[in-house]
Amino acid sequence: MLCKEIDGRAGCTSVAGKMVLSELNWDHHVPYPKLTHSQARVLVCLAALLCFMNSYDGEFVFDDSEAIINNKDLKPDTPLSNIWRNDFWGSNLSSNTSHKSYRPLTVLTFRLNYLLAGGLYPVGFHVINIGLHGAISVLMIDVFAILIGGLAYDGKGKRLNQAPKASSLAALLFAVHPIHTESVAGIVGRADLLCALFFQLSFLTYCRAFQQGNSKDDRFSTAWIVISLVLCAVAMLCKEQGITVLGVNAAFDVLMVCNVNVHELVQRVLFRQKVADVSELFRRGFLTRMALLSFGGALLVYARWRIMGTGPPAFTEVDNPASFAENVFLRAVNYNYYYSLNAWLLLCPWWLCFDWSMGCVPLIKSACDWRVVPVLLLWGGLFGLTSQALLSQDSHKRRTLTFGLVLLVIPFLPASNLFFRVGFVIAERVLYMSTAGYCLILTYALGCSCCLWRTHKKFVHAALLGLLGMNVARCALRSQQWRSEEALFTSALSVCPLNAKVHYNVGKNLADRGDQSAAIKYYREAVRLNPKYVHAMNNLGNILKERNELVEAEELLSEAVRIQPDFAAAWMNLGIVQNSLQKFGDAEQSYWNAIKFRRKYPDCYYNLGRLYADLNRHLDALNAWKNATMLKPDHSLAWNNMVILLDNTGNLAQAEVIGKEALRLLPNDHTIMFSWPMSWGNCRSTRNLKGSSLAP
Repeated sequence: MLCKEIDGRAGCTSVAGKMVLSELNWDHHVPYPKLTHSQARVLVCLAALLCFMNSYDGEFVFDDSEAIINNKDLKPDTPLSNIWRNDFWGSNLSSNTSHKSYRPLTVLTFRLNYLLAGGLYPVGFHVINIGLHGAISVLMIDVFAILIGGLAYDGKGKRLNQAPKASSLAALLFAVHPIHTESVAGIVGRADLLCALFFQLSFLTYCRAFQQGNSKDDRFSTAWIVISLVLCAVAMLCKEQGITVLGVNAAFDVLMVCNVNVHELVQRVLFRQKVADVSELFRRGFLTRMALLSFGGALLVYARWRIMGTGPPAFTEVDNPASFAENVFLRAVNYNYYYSLNAWLLLCPWWLCFDWSMGCVPLIKSACDWRVVPVLLLWGGLFGLTSQALLSQDSHKRRTLTFGLVLLVIPFLPASNLFFRVGFVIAERVLYMSTAGYCLILTYALGCSCCLWRTHKKFVHAALLGLLGMNVARCALRSQQWRSEEALFTSALSVCPLNAKVHYNVGKNLADRGDQSAAIKYYREAVRLNPKYVHAMNNLGNILKERNELVEAEELLSEAVRIQPDFAAAWMNLGIVQNSLQKFGDAEQSYWNAIKFRRKYPDCYYNLGRLYADLNRHLDALNAWKNATMLKPDHSLAWNNMVILLDNTGNLAQAEVIGKEALRLLPNDHTIMFSWPMSWGNCRSTRNLKGSSLAP
């Protein structure tokens, strides 16, 4: 049947006994009220804010610690130029430990948050994230309107929205999708939000290059295309994924501007038929535009490669185990299984987790594994959609489904492991833009259902309302879980019970709150699930040391440094335990190993000084504590112990000099005031040196 206008309403007529949607009236059947452009924008914005507004006063959680709390690039006293030399986490890009995540504009917005709030107050950070998601969702209306309805203008050159209902519904579905929770409620997700915003602006600017008022005019504006490339570069400076907008722009040019029918073109090539006049593409300036996009993309990739230090980041097997599989076939199967899991999260976003590594997704080690079935289903579904997109005689259907696939696949490519190894198994944040493709395809499916199943139209409406309601509820629940680390980590236990990192984070959170007994339980489970989890061994060893279970603590820490010989914190903690066991020679060697692998390690020098003081090697102790204060001038314990040691050994004049220097640097430190030699107050007593400092 072919949908057409009958008495002012869209109807359906039969064509060769088949049900076919009309290109002109498809939008009429979309199960969505007809709103003005302003009303649609307000509705989408309110829905986006409603879903995530309960996270506005949440805490800094998970990756926020490294990217914000411990990132010195946010502090006003740090030179602004540092954000252009350091990665997203504040490490120098030339460092071997750098993840090479170059997102200076995102870090700049964090720094502005810090300056405006006068410190690290999470409310301001969260409000900006929620506002960005609302703006992106509203802009999606314009993006979808172009992809669904094409480029049409009135006599004054103003673009017309030929699919107002479909574009608004797709944007609403995008606004309330639960997969966005990590990007919106997690502050570090701002990188994805800013990237998506400039991704949209780059695409809309590229479309503006063809706004002439006369649809038959083949001219285009080179200036707008250059601006689009600049916005693409800005998106890349927010997150690397931004470069994929060039692929979307190129697809738009081929399918919309040049109106190339890929199916017809392939048929002509295969059957050696006469291909449409290629000179038409030259006349339209297609090759010129593709040259601009290719040159701009190559320049951006080269610049990014140079900034990264011409080398990829170093990831470990626990970050992405499939990429370390020796068998190429099994590696490919696991990659495809990851793709199927990402697709499932778009279809059914109920099993969400802050981290999917460390056993959360066990590797497929045989072609007989039942998990090969989802891989086959994924490719079967993609093949079916691609066939519908390419073989359909309806240009509207062909265009909508094709752009849905383009938006679904192209933004995901940097996370696919196809071009380089990534440092995660699944990351919900990377699906932020891909969700737009899914929402576009879903909207088309709903429109088809209402047209083809007119007798069940109310059922489709009810199903859509149910889907929207469930998504809003799921977003609210999930953003509530992102408000605190306790809720976030605990929520992952039911989703990924085999994930050692989940148990580790739950244990660390419990330890920070003082519940050591419960923390030990989760640390032990983390080590059981991953016997090479050195950070869990280190933290468990620390707790056991505090509980005076020194023998097991030494075994755990020794195993940790055996597995990872350059683990400086574990070496230092092993030295503390060995010192408590009176294995002084072993303790000294452990401390020096820690300093070997982390030269600027003031806490280790402090603990080394404690060891020397216990051995009555006073000069060595003083030198170690001096090193600690040189590396960390506000190291109160080191200053205290120097003053106490000099006082106890009768070096009162030197103790006075050290005490004055300490008070100059730490004028409000009451312990330093108390540690001044008592002879200055006509009284003298011997005091004990301050205790050891453990590293988490």
